[in-house]
Order: sequence, then structure tokens, then C-alpha cells
Amino acid sequence: MKKLFISIVICFFFTASFSQKVYVFDSTCRLAYNEIIKLKLDHGRELINKAHEENADNLIPDLLEGYIDFFVLFFNEDSAEYRLRKENFDKRLSAFDSGPHNTPFYRFSKAVTYLQRAAVKIKFGERYSAGWDFKKANSQIKENRSAYPKFQPNKMIYGPLEVVIGTVPQGYRWITNLFGMKGSINEGMQHMRSLLSSNDDLAKLFSNEATFYYCYLMFYIENKPDEVFKLIRAKKLDIVNNHLFTYLAANLALNSKQTEYARQIVQQRNMSADYMQTPAWDFELGYTKFHKLQLDEAIASFQKFINTFKGKFYVKDVLQKLSWAYYLKGNKEEAEKYRQLTIRNGNTDSDADKQAYRDAKKGLWPDETLLKARILNDGGYNKEALAILNKKNIEDYTKPEEKLEYAYRMGRIYDDMGKDDEAIQFYDMVVKLGKERTEYFAARAALQLGFIYEKSNQKTLAIASFQKCLDMGDHEYKDSLDQRAKSGIARCKGE
Repeated sequence: MKKLFISIVICFFFTASFSQKVYVFDSTCRLAYNEIIKLKLDHGRELINKAHEENADNLIPDLLEGYIDFFVLFFNEDSAEYRLRKENFDKRLSAFDSGPHNTPFYRFSKAVTYLQRAAVKIKFGERYSAGWDFKKANSQIKENRSAYPKFQPNKMIYGPLEVVIGTVPQGYRWITNLFGMKGSINEGMQHMRSLLSSNDDLAKLFSNEATFYYCYLMFYIENKPDEVFKLIRAKKLDIVNNHLFTYLAANLALNSKQTEYARQIVQQRNMSADYMQTPAWDFELGYTKFHKLQLDEAIASFQKFINTFKGKFYVKDVLQKLSWAYYLKGNKEEAEKYRQLTIRNGNTDSDADKQAYRDAKKGLWPDETLLKARILNDGGYNKEALAILNKKNIEDYTKPEEKLEYAYRMGRIYDDMGKDDEAIQFYDMVVKLGKERTEYFAARAALQLGFIYEKSNQKTLAIASFQKCLDMGDHEYKDSLDQRAKSGIARCKGE
């Protein structure tokens, strides 16, 4: 009896202690979350501290602290900050384990934390470890969906995971092969649309974060850039006072060649010191100037980025653009200086950095006409780019790679101007001339052909073109081009 009494007492105190921990998204936590999602991190931190004071046993403030660590590390890539903050992810996971397990927020919070840690690890070169965290996040959210199928925030995690896993490029295939992960573009996007159209209270709470993910997936995976900007306007996303939306809109505007719009977004954002300070704005602004061949202004913004950014992603890419800017200005000494810096600094984890490194190692300067046409076309200044190229023809070039690039640039310009017949003619020429070469031109031409045929509902031709892109061997931008080609095939097959 004595032993039984002691056991009962121990169980009572254990249960009482355990039950003290809760997951409550109260009004203070909601305010903190909304401020953090706007990248007003200091105010978010103040509200988190207040939430801790109001209820020391609430674990939602721990979840919100993870968002702050994630944004700081992901955007700024400061290795000193990483050393200070990396253990926080483990501490949060332990804190969640110490709380109740019979709530949908338990596994959800762990899944969010694993995903945040995985994304940060990739930024700091820990790819293999990041793969494990992606696997853990996937397992946690799958279990949560099974246990709590009506918990709407599950879709914000499970949807993007399904989409991304279904389109992982060959360079990252080791992650899905290692863990047997599968995905579906259609199902993942349906989960996201269901979440964003829901009137559920928690769905509304997470709607801004979910919209951020959804726009990127719609832009890159579904290849619907026009629909993204319609959504931004229809939902009246606050691209002035919510810096996460500012970054989203500016970044996607640049990548859809809407340079003037991107510049406007960056320059008209709320400049208050209340927001997280990040060199990302100098990066974006530099490109809005570079694409218009405003070289002095571009140099100033890119240089500011290089001087303040602590990370390695896109450093080689920016250094290459600095080198090109000086080259076009006729300053070969500075151009060579930055070409050497391109070789030595940054890393090659992104496709843009890989290409910049390869170009710099070749030690060759691009043809000025082709380079100017490329820069202008990348910015959406198609008439200006075409006017430059029309001063020459393909026979003016003797090097095979320059002939190839000339045909590719003509194809891209006509493509962007909506002149499909002319674009197809040049793209076919590029695929034929460049399919065995290491430049990206042929693979990208095949991808663009796929887009054109998909747009006109010629699904068989589209799939064949996307497959040509995938079948081409090692070339620049292979990972990103392969992912978009895989997405195209899946769309055409309705997968």
C-alpha cells in the first residue's frame, strides 16, 4: 500500500507539472506574430516578453522566438549570429517535448522549427544535416494531419512540402532518395488554396505567412507570374508596411522582368528603423539599376550590399555584376579586380553563384553587344535590347558560344514580346546548336519552348520540350532549370 501511495503521489505531481505547459495563441501572441511577420522583430520581441510574463507556461512564445531567429539568420546570414542562435532551435524542440502532446500545436510547432532550422542550415553549408531536418518536419506534419485533420495550419506546412518534394532537382535528389519522400504539385497547391479560402480562425491568423509561400509556389512551380501579381493587388497585400510582402513583391517583380515596379516597391517601403535591417534591399535595388544600365547607381548599391552582407549566398553573383558594370564603363582594371574577387569570395551553393564562378574562371570578357542585350532583356527592356541586337546578325560572330547566345537572346526577346513564332524559330536553333554544350542556353531554350507550347495547350509538345531540358547534361543553372522542367511536365500531366 505504501508503494502504491508513493506511486500515486509521484504520478499526481508529474501530471500536475506536465499539465502546466500549454499552447495558447492569446491576443498578445497574435500581436507578436503579426509584428514578426512584418519583420518588425524588435517590437515582436517586446510582445513575446510580455506574453512570457502573462503566462510563463505558454509555449507559443517559444514558437514565435523561432521566427525571429529564422528571419535574422536567413536574410542576413551572419555566422556570428548563427553561433549565438543555433542552439536555440534545440532548446525550443526540448521545450515543446516538455509540454502536452495531445494538442495539434505540439507537432506543428516542431515541424515549423525543423523547417526553419533546415533552411538556415542550408544557408550555412550544412546540407546533409538540413536533409534530416526536412525529413523530421515532414514526419511531424504528416502525423499531425493524421491526428488532427481539421487543424488548418497543417496545410501551410504540408502543402509547400508536397509541392517542393515533387519537384526536387537532381542536385538535391539525395534528400528525397535518402528518406523516400514523395510529393504532388496538384495536391500541395490544393492544400494551400483550401487554407487561404478558409474562414477558420487559425487559417486567418496564418494567412499572411501562407500567402507568402503560396505566391512563390505559384510563380516558380505553377509558372503563373501574372496570376501572382493579380493576387497581390486583389488581396491588397501591404507591400509598404509589411516588409515580408515588400521582399516578396520586389523579388518576384525582378524575376518577372518588371524592373520599374521592383524599384518602386523597394524605394516606397516604410523606412522606419522599427523593421529588421537587411542588405537584401541594396541587393534588390542594385539590380533595378543594373538592368537599366544605370551603371554608377548599380555599382553604389551592389557595393553597399557587399560591404554589409555577412553571408555567402549570391556574393559571387553580385561581384560578377560589379565586374561587368566596370567592364561596360571601360574600366578594365576595376573589372578584373572584381572578377578575381568573384573567384575568391562567396560560395557556389546557388546556380547564379556557380555560373558567376565558372565565367570568372574562364578569364574571358563577354561580347559587349550581347552583354548589354542580356542585361536589358533581363530587366524587361525588350525594345532597347532588340535595337542593340538588330545592329548585328548571327554571322557577325565567329565563336560557337557567341552564335549560340545571339540566337538565344533573340529568342528570349521575341518570347517576352509575345511573338511566339519568331521565338520558336530561334529557340529551335539554340537547342540544335547547343544541346551538347555546357552553356545554359540550349536547356533554357527548351524550357521556354515548353512554356510556349503549354500556354497554347499543346501538351505533348510541351512535355517533349521540358524533357529535352531535363535530358541535357551538366550545364549552368541545371538545378533550377531541371526543377522548372519537372514542374512543367507534372502540370501538363495533371500530377
